[in-house]
Amino acid sequence: MNHSAWRTPFALALSLKGVVLAGVELGNEINWTDFNGDFPIPGQGKSFTFDDLSRDPEARQVAQGFLQYLKVLAVLKEVRDHSKLNQHRMKPKLAAFPKCYLDELCVHRTMTPRDWIEIGATLGVDGLEFFSGFIEDNEAFLRETKALLERHGLEMPMMCCSPDFTEPDPELLEAQIVMERRMIAITAFFGGRYCRVLSGQRRPGLAIDAGIAKVVRIIRSLLPCAEEHGVIMAMENHYKDSYWLYPEFAQPMKIFTAILEQINSPWLGVNFDPSNTLLAGEDPLELLERVKHRVVSMHASDRYLSSGTLEDLRKEEDAIGYAKRLSHGIIGKGLNDYDKIFSTLKSVGFSSWISIEDGLNGVEDLRESVSFLRAKIDEHFPE
Repeated sequence: MNHSAWRTPFALALSLKGVVLAGVELGNEINWTDFNGDFPIPGQGKSFTFDDLSRDPEARQVAQGFLQYLKVLAVLKEVRDHSKLNQHRMKPKLAAFPKCYLDELCVHRTMTPRDWIEIGATLGVDGLEFFSGFIEDNEAFLRETKALLERHGLEMPMMCCSPDFTEPDPELLEAQIVMERRMIAITAFFGGRYCRVLSGQRRPGLAIDAGIAKVVRIIRSLLPCAEEHGVIMAMENHYKDSYWLYPEFAQPMKIFTAILEQINSPWLGVNFDPSNTLLAGEDPLELLERVKHRVVSMHASDRYLSSGTLEDLRKEEDAIGYAKRLSHGIIGKGLNDYDKIFSTLKSVGFSSWISIEDGLNGVEDLRESVSFLRAKIDEHFPE
């Protein structure tokens, strides 16, 4: 059986809702009058198309029946979710992101992806998240890197990409679109499921409505590429890329959700980062409640301000990278309530990847964050 044939929106939708496919019935009869002898008058009757469901009077009655059936399924899901039976679900998997090594990997080039894999293999995680900035787009690099991951029993589930879709220059904007498209393909090459997508920088003078329309148009144009490769674009409630001049255009919750609400596709989900919401001066639990059904992956972090206030941070944001007062702490020791976050994710059947953003003070901090998250995952997602 061709495995790729199952990489369909329907199968992905089941997976994202935590529904485990227990089996597949092969060779079942085609259930319509032309083929199924169980019907009273085989070979006669009417076969409806999707268009008929909204046009043909008889077909519209059938469509109403389908809608009632969906309501029944919703009730059954609610019963199942609150029942003590049939609660076996896969636990979320843990990955690590080289936040502490980005300059060494992407700017100074004093460290290689191989080095990151060797370090990551000692952390006790299930996979390593890659960053587009250290990817070498050639066959030798890709094959060697994939082989090294496999040698260590690690997955590459998530590609962290930072496309800038508010770029005003048409040629530079096209380059950003091409980059995202290529990173989707490379994610698929590594066997990954998620490739991050962003809105772009919050440039001075960018009107909110025009910015939203532009970002929506571009992300929609990328959906066929995502579907072709079986990779879900994960839009992050982002703060700022390490190498950007301005913060994220969609940092405010109202802009972030406005973009999501205009793109209803299984090939676009949410990469939830609770710390970024705090930096926007908003409540991460409120955002999570609004987007919980679309969360496909998560960045676990615990940022804090080493000094000053959010107002002080705002004055320092229009410069390359992060302000010095902004720090990544050991996860579990910052402002985020991981008990409430994980409880909310469990309530919607989340069983995907959680990637750690930590370690700026050294790899031992990263190990401590791994231990904290492992314990929290075991607590909230028991087998």
